[in-house]
Amino acid sequence: MSSHNLFSALRAAFPSDLQATAVETDEGLRYSWADLERATAMMANLLKSLDLPEGSRVAVQVEKSVEAMMLYLATLRAGYVFLPLNTAYQSAEIEYFIGNAEPAVVVCSGANFGWVSKIAFKAGTQHVFTLNDDRTGSLLDRAAHHSDQHQTVSRKADDLAAILYTSGTTGRSKGAMLTHGNMLSNALTLKDYWGWKTTGGPDGHGDVLIHALPIFHVHGLFVAIHGALINGSKMIWMAKFDPKRAIAHMAKASVFMGVPTLYVRMLAESSLNKAAVKNMRLFIAGSAPLLIETFTEWQARTGHTILERYGMSETAMLTSNPYAADKRYGQQSERRGGTVGFPLPDVLLRVRGDDGLDLPVGEIGGIQVKGPNVFKGYWRMPEKTAEEFTADGYFKTGDVGKVDERGYVTIVGRSKDLIISGGYNVYPAEIEGYINEMKGVAESAVVGVPHPDFGEVGVAVVIAKPGAAVQPDAIIAELKAKLANFKIPKKCFVVTELPRNTMSKVQKNLLRDQYKGLFN
Repeated sequence: MSSHNLFSALRAAFPSDLQATAVETDEGLRYSWADLERATAMMANLLKSLDLPEGSRVAVQVEKSVEAMMLYLATLRAGYVFLPLNTAYQSAEIEYFIGNAEPAVVVCSGANFGWVSKIAFKAGTQHVFTLNDDRTGSLLDRAAHHSDQHQTVSRKADDLAAILYTSGTTGRSKGAMLTHGNMLSNALTLKDYWGWKTTGGPDGHGDVLIHALPIFHVHGLFVAIHGALINGSKMIWMAKFDPKRAIAHMAKASVFMGVPTLYVRMLAESSLNKAAVKNMRLFIAGSAPLLIETFTEWQARTGHTILERYGMSETAMLTSNPYAADKRYGQQSERRGGTVGFPLPDVLLRVRGDDGLDLPVGEIGGIQVKGPNVFKGYWRMPEKTAEEFTADGYFKTGDVGKVDERGYVTIVGRSKDLIISGGYNVYPAEIEGYINEMKGVAESAVVGVPHPDFGEVGVAVVIAKPGAAVQPDAIIAELKAKLANFKIPKKCFVVTELPRNTMSKVQKNLLRDQYKGLFN
């Protein structure tokens, strides 16, 4: 039986000229396709030399670099399971992830080796390596001694390829298990649906992608990287997003993917105009709602219409506005602001009410999906997995939305008060748990409010215990020592009471209304 290892499919798409540039960095470094082939082989051989158990997890918390991408590809190639971790996570979070996933290998930045290795070794991890964003670290030192030839390990489509942790609404993170088949099916679908080109691009070949996203979540790691590699397309690699530099790169690129925050920041630059984007073919936005103001202003400034799409850690991409007319929905289909387009080919999507019945066109309800891209469940959480799937195999996304008469999907809200800030998921219950443990705090509520840059940010509203003096700045400072920066509320207020309903449940909708104008 032929292998379904995702790396095999990505490698097969490399261009015939392996000396051509595959990745070009901000610093002017150029990596050829042969470099990707050789470096991933050496890293895969290093992992193989460790005699890891079948299905071992490789947990990685490092700054963005081409070598970090190579480590991801090498992990696939060697047949192990990749576990990316947000670089902003602090010790309490890393301790949970390592304890839950029990990785055989942990890779961290050299600056964090002291505390990360302590957590890892205590949890039973046998191997901890370092990898820095300047091409140094013990991982590269060790890999350099291994052969640059490697036979990709055979894998079935249903074999686990990656685990992505997605914070739970109760504060407990869940590991979404994605298979080789999940990710390959999505990559192939998007290659066709987004019209990726192998000829006629700005470099004389095909499309060139500006990679401006982090590589620890679906958007940057899977959608962007897989999209370029499965098409044999060059990437312009931005270690950190800079709006001026991103606009300058557009002269030699054709595709850009970003969260709405990136588009807002580029719109603030005077250099963004139609001349600057004349070689660009496609702008894609996702990971957070795109404000209609951003959509229309981008159209006016550049002449391009942003393509908005919708996906999740558990599913990769589910829907997309059309690149060209979608024949399934008539030749009049276009990219419509405020919507996330149509279900992708092979994706089934329905909207159901609380009674479990399908809702009519235009009615708002819970979005459920089914398809080859949908994950196989949550890591070591069989009860939660069973709870999130219907009897007929649909995944309950937890998002609330509607489908109009033309088939366009609109996300109108998120269940369980999820906040999406700058493209990152923030779950209020997790933040509240930390605040409620602080000295002098009786209770707290965290809600999301609109923000012109991040789309949405958290605001903490706190009640002090009788006689206690609680300072908002002190609460924020204590949170910063414990949690990733994107989770930290932008404002904190100490109040005497929280609005409640007759069942004494805090009415977060009233809090959102009260504080919604804070950042206008």
